[in-house]
Amino acid sequence: MYSTNKSYAYNYENEEQAATLPPAQQHLKIFLDRIGGGKFITRVNGFIGQAEDLETLGKFLKQKCDGGGSVKNNEILIQGDHRDKVLKLLTDALYKAKKAGG
Repeated sequence: MYSTNKSYAYNYENEEQAATLPPAQQHLKIFLDRIGGGKFITRVNGFIGQAEDLETLGKFLKQKCDGGGSVKNNEILIQGDHRDKVLKLLTDALYKAKKAGG
């Protein structure tokens, strides 16, 4: 919404975070991105739910892949090419996941 009133402030208090869907209802996509220096990063997106649950899933995947990474912009980022391992971990945890991208 746009307002010309300089003292207008948008009210965010009515917005709630989406409830976390069960793993069987999540449709996650796994991408491989190239970053500077010829390095790769595995990116998982499509998670619907609260930030705490996304952080927990990200921590689990990073530990199992023995790599660094982070959770930013509703995506899990893991250093290195771990698409196959992440896909197996997610499907074993009953998530609907698939590889995406080129």
